[in-house]
Parts: sequence; C-alpha cells; structure tokens
Amino acid sequence: MGKPRTPRGRARATAERLAAEYPGDERALCALIHDGPFQLLVATILSAQTTDERVNLVTPALFVRYQTAADLAAAPPGDVEELIRPTGFFRSKAKSLIGMAQALVDRFGGEVPSRMEDLVTLPGVGRKTANVLRSVAMGLPGLPVDTHVGRIVRRLDLTQATDPVKAELALNALLPARERGRFSLRLILHGRRVCVARRPRCEDCVLNDFCPSSSIVGRRPKRGG
Repeated sequence: MGKPRTPRGRARATAERLAAEYPGDERALCALIHDGPFQLLVATILSAQTTDERVNLVTPALFVRYQTAADLAAAPPGDVEELIRPTGFFRSKAKSLIGMAQALVDRFGGEVPSRMEDLVTLPGVGRKTANVLRSVAMGLPGLPVDTHVGRIVRRLDLTQATDPVKAELALNALLPARERGRFSLRLILHGRRVCVARRPRCEDCVLNDFCPSSSIVGRRPKRGG
C-alpha cells in the first residue's frame, strides 16, 4: 500500500496500525480502574495533574466509602480530601467531586447523564472528561483530546489545531464515530510509550514510514523488533 498523503488517509492508517499495536476495546484500553460511569467520572476528575497509577491507588478506598452519587454528595469535604490527598490539588478536587455528586442528585436522579450538553454542566467536567465517559463507559462516540493526543495528531499532520476542542472536531471529521474513543485511547498509550514529548522514539514507531515528523521516514519498524 502506498504512503497515505491526506489527513484522512493518515488517520485511517494510524487507526489500523495502532489497533494492531494496542488491541482491545475502550474499557480494556482505559488505564483507570472503575466499575460503571459514576466511578469512571470520579476517577477521571481525580486524574487531572497526576498519573492514572496514582488515581488507581486511592479510588478503591474512596469507592468503598462513597458507593453512590448520594453518598458522595453528603460527604464531609475533609474526609474526601484525606482520601484523595495523594493525587494532588486535593482540596479543589474534593470540591469538584462533591459538587459533581450534588449536581447528579439534584438534576439527574443520581445517575450520570450521557449527553455531552449535560455532562459539561457538572462541576469538574469539561469536554475531555465527558468524552472519556461517553466512549469508555457508555459505548457512545467520544474523542478525548489530551496533551498526548494533541501532540501526536499535530506530528502526523492530521490537524495543526492547538485548541483541544478544535482538534477534536477536526479528528471527528476524519474518523467513523465508532472508532473515535479507541483511536484516542491508543494515541494516549502510544504517546506514553513511543511518541514521547521531548525525544520521540521514531525508530520504534509503527507509523514512521508515513509520519511527516518522523526522523526516519520510509522505514517501518519490524513488529517485536
């Protein structure tokens, strides 16, 4: 197959190769350990400015203590702060978590809504978090754009947009709705392992033969080599 020369072609080739490199559905690809939309929403809010590994260390105790939105809505802020302290910014995160839970109880019957328009009205929830919820926990179209996704799609020249919302909309136009969540999650894994920020490992990248930013364009690495 010839080298793809359009953004749509590169997006398609990227999706195919990363699917082989990082197999699995959205749930398997998501690094945050959770059971259901409410737990994923809590974990995603906690993941700001910290690692998924650290979030996964604190959420088990948090989920045992506060099993529903109603439980968390009534939680004393100090108790929540103490449980989530290792994730950093624990005071503002506790305020967001309790406010989010109160909004779920007051406006959505304690359930996490599925519409983007509703999700982004919750405290601590922006489009990125809403897209994570929709794609991973609800099986709906959603393409979260974090720093890894933004960096890689600019290097691939799928879009040069630096604004996450503009990048999301540009990528949505290149991909089938059913592929968007998996595409984003695979880019995140690839950004952590290979296409890192400071010195991308182009020699190990399965996209290097068509990536416009590759230092070794024209030579695709061997799988497992």
